[in-house]
Amino acid sequence: MSASTTSRHHILSVLVENKAGVLARVASLFSRRGYNIFSLAVAPTDDERFSRITIVVDVESAPLEQIVQQLDKLVNVVSISELAPERAIERELLLATVEAGPAQRVEVAALAGIFHGTVIDVASDRVTVAVTGTPDALDGVEDLLSPFGIVELQRTGRVALPKLGSRRRLQPVADRAG
Repeated sequence: MSASTTSRHHILSVLVENKAGVLARVASLFSRRGYNIFSLAVAPTDDERFSRITIVVDVESAPLEQIVQQLDKLVNVVSISELAPERAIERELLLATVEAGPAQRVEVAALAGIFHGTVIDVASDRVTVAVTGTPDALDGVEDLLSPFGIVELQRTGRVALPKLGSRRRLQPVADRAG
């Protein structure tokens, strides 16, 4: 990812009530307004009442403040934080199946191992690897796996948390979950 691409992407961590339809309403908001989502990941938190949506937004489609204001209008949104890349810990999961017969398996496994990945499935002519890392590192993994012949590839999109002491809360939102 180039520096110019990175500067136009911002990471929003949105804590929402864990209720049916919340993700659909968030996605619908972006669609209706014509905002671009670069990456979106959602999962439950340690408190079963809430889920965290990590949204990497393209601020060329709309100013960040406008996106936050629109998100804040959604009833099930509890809090919104911006996670600046230099103050956040970001990770993404990549699963890739590549062409690799017996002679190439060791090479693919070693390549995955360099990035702290693992081989998770093996067939006679293919290998599936799982690698977790930063988006830039996974771009590198993709580049290195390409010569083997990528059969299928899936990336989860970013998940992120602030480095300790680095959270910047963008919008005070009343505690609607209480």
